[in-house]
Amino acid sequence: MTNATEIDILPGVWGDLDEPLVSGPASALVPILLPLIDRGWIEVCRLVLWTAPDGALGEQPGPPVPKQDLPVVLADAENWEYPRSGTWLGCLTLTLTEAGQRIPR
Repeated sequence: MTNATEIDILPGVWGDLDEPLVSGPASALVPILLPLIDRGWIEVCRLVLWTAPDGALGEQPGPPVPKQDLPVVLADAENWEYPRSGTWLGCLTLTLTEAGQRIPR
């Protein structure tokens, strides 16, 4: 949930974890994320190209990854690594839904 409010890519989740999760495999996080998705609090999206009104290029969350694809996508360790290319396009990000935004912090 913290990562979804920070608009970070999926590898940023590691910075918000405690042991033993931080040193465990990415696949251990799948059973934690899926209930948040099932409750309708977060979505998993890939970042897509966005053009600001002034013409500057950036990224924004694209459509949600289909639910049936999530277990495999989230278990892929490569999706939990920062990209070597320097661009975040195509990287996974967690986003809050309207229901997730109503949860008190």
